[in-house]
Amino acid sequence: MGYPTAIVLGVIQGIAEFLPISSSGHLVIAGELFGIPKGNLALDVSLHVGTLASILVVYRRDIIPALKNPRLVLAVVAATIPLVFVGLFVKDIVEEAFDSALVAGCGLLLTATVVGLMPRVEREMTSLTDVTWRQALTVGLFQMLAVLPGVSRSGTTIFGGLTAGLKRDAAANFSFYIAVPAIAGAAVLHARDLLGAGSAGLQPGPMIAGMLTSFIVGIGALRLLLGMVSRRKLHWFALYCALLGGAVIAWQLALGK
Repeated sequence: MGYPTAIVLGVIQGIAEFLPISSSGHLVIAGELFGIPKGNLALDVSLHVGTLASILVVYRRDIIPALKNPRLVLAVVAATIPLVFVGLFVKDIVEEAFDSALVAGCGLLLTATVVGLMPRVEREMTSLTDVTWRQALTVGLFQMLAVLPGVSRSGTTIFGGLTAGLKRDAAANFSFYIAVPAIAGAAVLHARDLLGAGSAGLQPGPMIAGMLTSFIVGIGALRLLLGMVSRRKLHWFALYCALLGGAVIAWQLALGK
């Protein structure tokens, strides 16, 4: 894995992790389209660490106050529980889906549907500090869908928050609060697999390049998303996901996959 590939993947991760277009789906598609080798755990970990750092930077003034709010902490825990279940019991099944660009294309169509329906489910009832554990669990159940390639984590969790009655800004902010344990957990699981494989795949230079790229690009993408949420423009991404998903499905079917 050379520097150019690592940087390109860092750009894809940084943009698609936060915008509702699915970083996992884009990485799977890019991997098959450009013949990028699968299973580079070291780079996967570094890319996730980069986008995790993006969240911590953008929300640096909000994290400590959030940790002092027991209700909000409980909500984050409740939203994370369904994802823990996936990681413990169906991780191997989910990982098989990452070998298929066809699955990623289908996932993008699901993302397009969810993102396109956002304006129809807004109820503007609950602020971030008043999120209940039931509302949080609803968001967490939607987050479970995002373990599949092509299904956007930010798109499904924001949609879940709106469906549960959260205000737009609360749904977006809560989505990225629960992204911290979600992305950190994914990085830990990958790191554990990496340690089990020994030193294979460890390339410090490209790893650092990919991580820094995903970090810098991620900051811009996250701020762009928050601005689009406030302007009610997030559903614009539905058309992009639908077009890309349809094109990928047609491409894969033409190849007989």
